[in-house]
Amino acid sequence: MKDIQREDIHIISRHSNLTEQGIDSVLKEKVYNDKEAWQKFLRLFFITLGVGFTVSGIVFFFAYNWEDLHKFAKIGITEGLIIAITSLALLPKINANIRNIILTGAAVLVGVLFAVFGQIYQTGANAYDFFLAWTVFVTLWVLVANFAPLWLLYLILINATFILYAQQVAKDWSEVLVFSLLFIINTAVLVSAILLSKYKKIVDVPNWFLNIVALGCTTYATIGIVIGIFDKYQIAFLILILIASIVYALGIWHGLKAKSGFYLSVVPFSLIVIVSALLIKISEGEMMFLLVSLFIVASITLVIKNLIDIQKKWANEA
Repeated sequence: MKDIQREDIHIISRHSNLTEQGIDSVLKEKVYNDKEAWQKFLRLFFITLGVGFTVSGIVFFFAYNWEDLHKFAKIGITEGLIIAITSLALLPKINANIRNIILTGAAVLVGVLFAVFGQIYQTGANAYDFFLAWTVFVTLWVLVANFAPLWLLYLILINATFILYAQQVAKDWSEVLVFSLLFIINTAVLVSAILLSKYKKIVDVPNWFLNIVALGCTTYATIGIVIGIFDKYQIAFLILILIASIVYALGIWHGLKAKSGFYLSVVPFSLIVIVSALLIKISEGEMMFLLVSLFIVASITLVIKNLIDIQKKWANEA
């Protein structure tokens, strides 16, 4: 009864003689958040908000007072803040979630430090060097904290580093190849996170993290395939189609097995975009645009109908 949901209680009420008072009591006990849960949420929310505003204030402080500060003051202030915040996170009496939030703020300040250093000494380094250094120097914190928002920041840094490297150094790489590699990297992270959350009970991977990474994977795959459709067909394009087909099939299977409507909606949406691009590639006449419009309306309607039917089926099986 630990994982009982509101829908389960409604189903039980329709097929039992529970009174309204009994149903209300079960809802309050199993579904509704109590005072303690709200206090915990608000505490974490305001701490997160405070750390976020503090980091934003530090960034704007340097932007506004840049000309008036000595270079040693700029670097010293940033380094001092990183040391102070990191030391605060090491206090033993601080809650684990609060400690991880503070570490996330410190990880953002590491990027501020590298940005300040680059602006002062005009190192002339490429932008990817900045993100690469930022990624490397927060790796230890990410591994130690094992905090989902910090992992998300780390994954964003990896993606930004790779994209900027492709734009500034590997200029001979095609766009399809870049998006294919991004798709493979993020898919590997997604699969690893799903397997860890399933087979390693000590690792708690929140659904929102999995959904964001899955959305990123489908976005990269969709953009890469659409570019490949309108560009010359390449080996990377064919490989991307093959890998995306396998991953999409696994995503549908996982969505049905885990009863997650997210995967059953994001994958069809990606396929709708890809098929629409293919139809436009075949012909750019007015009738084709009308056909594409009708196809999008019909396909989205069909996807929504199937999702509703599947949700009803899952509710009846509960």
